[in-house]
Formats: sequence, C-alpha cells, structure tokens
Amino acid sequence: MAIEKTYAEINEKIKSGRAVVLTAEEIISLVEEKGISEAARSVDVVTTGTFGAMCSSGVFLNFGHSKPRIRMQKVWLNGVQAYSGIAAVDAYLGATELPEDDPCNNNYPGEFRYGGGHVIQDLAARRPVCLRATSYGTDCYPRQEIETVITLDDINEATLFNPRNSYQNYNCAVNLSNRTIYTYLGMLKPGLGNAHYSSAGQLSPLLNDPYFMTIGIGTKIFLGGGVGYVAWNGTQNFPEIQKDAAGKGYGPAGATLSVIGDLKQMDANWLVGTSMLGYGASLTVGLGIPIPILNEEVMRCVAVTDRDLYAPIVDYSEAFSQRIPGNLGFVSYAELKSGKITVNGREVPTAPLSSYPRARQIAGILKNWIEQGDFLLTEPVKLLPSYKDNISANTLKIV
Repeated sequence: MAIEKTYAEINEKIKSGRAVVLTAEEIISLVEEKGISEAARSVDVVTTGTFGAMCSSGVFLNFGHSKPRIRMQKVWLNGVQAYSGIAAVDAYLGATELPEDDPCNNNYPGEFRYGGGHVIQDLAARRPVCLRATSYGTDCYPRQEIETVITLDDINEATLFNPRNSYQNYNCAVNLSNRTIYTYLGMLKPGLGNAHYSSAGQLSPLLNDPYFMTIGIGTKIFLGGGVGYVAWNGTQNFPEIQKDAAGKGYGPAGATLSVIGDLKQMDANWLVGTSMLGYGASLTVGLGIPIPILNEEVMRCVAVTDRDLYAPIVDYSEAFSQRIPGNLGFVSYAELKSGKITVNGREVPTAPLSSYPRARQIAGILKNWIEQGDFLLTEPVKLLPSYKDNISANTLKIV
C-alpha cells in the first residue's frame, strides 16, 4: 500500500508528542537498515541544516521617530551605510556593505575587517550600535541630522530579509594560475595548491528536497537561531540538473531561497559577521529546514548521502571570472570531505568554507524543537519553481 501523509496528520503527531523526527544524517543508516518504504512509514519529519557565508543577506530596520522628526536621507550604522530610500525612518542594511573609509582592495589583499554582516551580528547580540543620519529637511520632518546609540531593543522592527540563501550546490574552486588568488571561496593557492568547497552535502536543505516537493513559499524554517519563513525563490535561482560533456547527470545545480524572519528573535551565534581576505565582508547564516515525509518519493530524496552528491570543479583564476563554459570534472562530497581529491591527475588537498559540525547542530536543534512540540510545520501556499519548469539563469547581456 502506498504511503501518503498530510501536513495536518504530521502536525497532530507533533502536538501529541508522537512524531518520529530524525536528522538528514540519522536517516541514512535507518534507510540502509530498513529500506525506503519502512523508513517512510515510521518517520514523520527529517531535519536539515547549513551554516555558511550567504552574501545576499540583510536586514530591514525601522528606527522609530525622533523629536523633532527627521526624514533619513542617508543612514550609517557603526560607519556602514544602509540604504534609506524607502521611507522616513526605514532602511535596509546589506551584509556586504563596507564603511566608506575601508581601503578595500587598495591594500591587496584587503582585510575587510568590518561590514554590514558584522553590524547585523552586533545588533543580534544586543551590542550598542552608533546610528547617524542626515536629511535635507522638510516642513513635516524638519530635523536635518541625528547621531545616537541604539540597540536592537530600542528600535521598532528589525526584519532579516535575505534575497538569496541556502544555495543548493556550490562549485569546488581551484586555481590553475601561477599566482595566489582571493575569492568568495577563500584563498586559492597557485598550481592546484588547494581546493575549497562550501556545502553541508547530505545535511544541506535543498539537496534533500531537490524537486521542491515540500519546500515552498511559507515553509517555516530555522533562521539565524530563531524562526523564519521561505518568502520566495532566491535570486539567481537556477534549478537544473548538472551534466557533463557526455550528458551524464550529476545531480542538482543552483536553486536558492529568499527567506525572512524577525531579527529580534534570533541569536548572534547563528548570524556571524564574516571577513573574507581579498574579497569582502559577508554574513555567515545558520539555516535549517524540516522536511515532512509525505511519501516514499520524499524519503528517497532525504536518504541521499555524500557519495551521491556532486560538485563541479571550476578554475577560479580564469574560467569563473571570465565566464568560460565547462569545468574540470565533478567530485562527490564524500571525496571532498576525505581531505583530498584528484584534479588533472594531481592530488589536491581540500577544505570546507562552511561548517558541517554546526550544520549538524542546527539539524539537531530543529529536531528538538519539533519533538518538544514547539515547532509545527507549515504547508507551502505555492511550490517554488522546479526543474520541470525549464528555468534558466538570467545573465547580463554584455560582452
């Protein structure tokens, strides 16, 4: 008999404390022992997690009104400018924004010690933050300048809104050139001196539901240590199956999520300002998604292992920056996590830019929330685009 469950049925089991919840790591051994059908019958929810740099992140802030009122034309938080072209006392602070006096890469490689992501972490940690704003003044908003110190609890709202998070799959980055290069995947040594990757692999949310059977608009998630929701598909959403030159499939490519949540309920341990040498500032985000086991097909997806998941090996010295098609082959996450891979016949040491132990911790926290009845599942209002929709990445038509 086919196994079919509903969100309502699973939520009733969560409320009564009867739900069986495993992490995406734990489910692997159960499936190996009992098979897909029995695992789907006995397990209700599988939790996932990821903890890595997610540049396309930021926070909407409403500061409240001063006396006299000011229409904030320009806003700085600890010297980092926020975009204020929204309304009188609203602003959006992006994770990669830098202080105006940052030397950037003029002192190559730049250190990028502080940026928008660090401000977001300071706010989440309830640390004092200097707010400065200027204005041209109006009859209803006469004040032209303000400088004060705020904390997260002093302002009206702080909504974390990240346009592109939880990247489904990343490249494995290498450097074929004869010089050291600095990228969003870290420092890459010349002559295939190292290889970097950034994914939790078998724990990663979108690798456990690659066809968006359960993840969609309105899905309730772990975000930054608190509760968040999937708002839309992320920018640069590119849900395709990777294929080599011979047409062999190598699994999911680059779907993304746009997510939202209340920063005031989050934890600075899971929103960490990040400095990337020679590249810029960012925000490392903790994100986890529960996957309801609605049927055997969902179980088959969450039973995926690092042996089954592949990343393309890409040269970041030229091919990536110049958008030259192709790659140097595919490598499994099991191979990447072994500490070495073979590229062009050469043994290359590997290292992750994301944290697997902290991804495991996120999946565990989310599991505990559900088991304790503190976290119910939400049924998506609308599923996100799937591979079947034949979506291709939008690119800037400039040569």
